[in-house]
Amino acid sequence: MNEPATPPLVFEAVRDFLAKHAPFSRMDEQAFAFLVPRLALAYFAKDSVIVDRNAEFPPLVIIQSGAVASQTAGLDTLPDRVLTPGECFPVGALAAGGRPTRSYRAVEDVFAYLLAVDDFQALRRLSPSFEAYCTEAVTVLAQQSLAELQRHYSQIAADQHSLTRPLGELLPRAPVTCARDTPLGEAIARMREYGVRSIIVVGADGEAAGIFTLNDLRDRVVLQQLPLSTPVGAVATTDPLTLPAHATAADAIQQMAASGFHQVIVTDHGRVAGIVSERDLFALQRVSLRQVHHSIRSARSIAALAHVAGDIRNLTANLLAQGVAAEALTRTIAALNDALTRQVLTLVLQDHPLAGMNWCWLALGSEGRGEQTLATDQDNALIFAGDANLAETLRTRHELLGFAREANEALDRLGFPLCKGGIMAGNPQWCLTTDEWRARFTVWLAEPTPQALLNANIFFDFRPLFGDAALADALRDWLLARTQDNKLFLRLMVANALEAEPPLGLIRAFVVDDDPPHEGTLDLKTRGTRLFVDAGRVLALALGIDETGTADRLRRAGDKLGVERRHVDATVEAFHFLQVLRLRTQERGAAAAVNRIDPHALNEVDQRMLKEAFRQARKLQQRLKETYSFAL
Repeated sequence: MNEPATPPLVFEAVRDFLAKHAPFSRMDEQAFAFLVPRLALAYFAKDSVIVDRNAEFPPLVIIQSGAVASQTAGLDTLPDRVLTPGECFPVGALAAGGRPTRSYRAVEDVFAYLLAVDDFQALRRLSPSFEAYCTEAVTVLAQQSLAELQRHYSQIAADQHSLTRPLGELLPRAPVTCARDTPLGEAIARMREYGVRSIIVVGADGEAAGIFTLNDLRDRVVLQQLPLSTPVGAVATTDPLTLPAHATAADAIQQMAASGFHQVIVTDHGRVAGIVSERDLFALQRVSLRQVHHSIRSARSIAALAHVAGDIRNLTANLLAQGVAAEALTRTIAALNDALTRQVLTLVLQDHPLAGMNWCWLALGSEGRGEQTLATDQDNALIFAGDANLAETLRTRHELLGFAREANEALDRLGFPLCKGGIMAGNPQWCLTTDEWRARFTVWLAEPTPQALLNANIFFDFRPLFGDAALADALRDWLLARTQDNKLFLRLMVANALEAEPPLGLIRAFVVDDDPPHEGTLDLKTRGTRLFVDAGRVLALALGIDETGTADRLRRAGDKLGVERRHVDATVEAFHFLQVLRLRTQERGAAAAVNRIDPHALNEVDQRMLKEAFRQARKLQQRLKETYSFAL
């Protein structure tokens, strides 16, 4: 490539000026030889706009003399910052490939060097120090995106905490009720089953006739030594505090203060709709990790766990508002869902005598990777130790299937829908002995048909969740020993991972769908996170990595392949940005479009970050293609 001719004296003068200022002060001679001939000197009169915040593909501007004001709003507002000679802009916009979020105008006469956007990108590839500077600028963009996110969710949190909200929106669970003539023993058992401190006594038409609390149990039953056959109506408080569903939280607090009650029964057209306690009013939306874990551990029935899924959703929104890092956020959701599932299995196990059986519940798919979001169905399976006696193996499978089906149904009631494809432990196809799993995997590895590859994408992300983890660990070791040198299987897995391309456009920033139901949108899962997940899985199977999480797989693979940590970190951050964007979409979106966004409706910072995330996906796919070129 022929370099533009630049007089030696001019070259030296420009080079010496740039070398005094970061990031150019860290560049080598090769980078200067590329950069200096491509710079154009331009003049901007005082008060003229140098770069507008709506400009598309502006040049890099390096101030040679004069001063420039940077402003996030209109040009009639006060500047956020004044830039002086040696500083350059808009680095973040150019690095992320989007429009600037600020305008830049000359506050005095300005001379500046201009570098075209294509030359800017070429300089990034040529100079590691300049690339590092640009990466830091993108990190600043990420911080701006996080700040926007925090502002959004802080407003939501403020709205949720408002005492003007109607009580009907604050009901934490369905009402726990009983009739007047219900024996005390039965009423108390129901309170224990649902994990509540009070039970509402209702009349024949569903109206509130009284309330029985733990305090009533102490004062009116235990101290009076009444038999548990006593009707609950005889000891309940018969004139409870009630308010209609349209009354506000402020109304409830005022009534509680006046009456001395600590809970209010909420009614809808006279019928009991639920109960809101003093604790609910002050802590409903301020769910903590400790509270959620306590709710899970203390639950004694599936019904008592029903509200915990909502608590997890509320906690997720609060963590988003607090600016919790993306990776920590997704790991927290996964850990809480794991705890919830383990408690379900513990409770269901009470009705299924499986003593003496050696088995393990496997989490598959996104749950196996620890990457569940707020909208996810079930993907699970069972592995158990077979017996030399076929009849004994069949008996064990029969017992396990009964247990698994009840567990699948319980999880469905808690908001984890049954898998439409039937990939669940209660399906006989996926309740297998160790030898049967090995045989099934062997077929998929030897004959990697499209269906086999689809199964590999789901089942090869298995993780032990409950039971004897050694069964799953041994199966993982067996599998990895057979994937690392299987060139046919790896070739098809690589091709599968490269099948979906990042939705980046040549003219417009993003390629969106044009079919009527989804026109103008893109799916963040199938066209976003999937690109990272598929690549991470291939790398794990090819390199013998026993991790199942995508971020951990990418980090381990980077170490094994000798990839610079900063490049790996950029890839992982891009993946987590997409995960958090999915969480945001799911938290406030419709169920029918849980992963769909209109990328052009995002704020400009998020648009840039989205484009950079897709660019990182493209780089990851290119590295996968180069690393396993033998397979293609």
